Amino acid sequence: MTAALRVDTFTIFPGLVEEWLSASLIGRAREGGLVDLRVHDLRSAAQDPHRSVDDAPFGGGGGMVMAPEPVFAAVEAVDPPRPLLLLGPGGRPFDQAAARDLLGGGAFSLLCGRYEGVDQRIADHLCDGELSLGDFVLTGGEVAAVAVIEAVARLVPGVLGNDTSPADESFEDGLLEYPHYTRPAAFRGWEVPAVLRSGDHGRVERWRRAAALARTARARPDLIARRGGLSAAERALLEEFGLLP
Repeated sequence: MTAALRVDTFTIFPGLVEEWLSASLIGRAREGGLVDLRVHDLRSAAQDPHRSVDDAPFGGGGGMVMAPEPVFAAVEAVDPPRPLLLLGPGGRPFDQAAARDLLGGGAFSLLCGRYEGVDQRIADHLCDGELSLGDFVLTGGEVAAVAVIEAVARLVPGVLGNDTSPADESFEDGLLEYPHYTRPAAFRGWEVPAVLRSGDHGRVERWRRAAALARTARARPDLIARRGGLSAAERALLEEFGLLP
């Protein structure tokens, strides 16, 4: 069976990435051949006894920079699937739409930066683009890599076990997901909404839609604005359940 998705990751900490990708649903999907996830050690192409992949920056300054020679050599020895994306602050913000775009290509590769970053020639001449997890700073790209891989891999049919699950999740329709409840029906005086216990599946679906709209309007009004605001039908749905903000 040919995997529906292949992702190659280049890192100086392959053990960290391997451990995460071998666990839980992603690990089972990997074992089952649904996804082909490969992890490569950037130090494998280093030529010095210490297997160094970094050097001091020209012009001075604090910290070290990932050097081009070992990084180019490690990537070129594998000839990974393209695009090869550098995980860094200057890239396309990673969101659900980006995850679906990457899945649509069927294969891609990730380069995890470290230290103060990578030699600019790596970004300019080895990578095909950059991907950013958000406007904050990490010690390295490994956390970002596993986040990207998990977000994309879970969209592969069969990975979640229930192929209807991704369709209802946050951001799939520009909204946050509706709230979930389980037993007991009453806990410390807080009760599960009666509509969810009514057995009326049509009304449950309408409530879930209204709850998703209300939650998004409250917590992420920017997402509502991006959709052009609430429509008249959506406002009516919110009013039906007393959720109009």
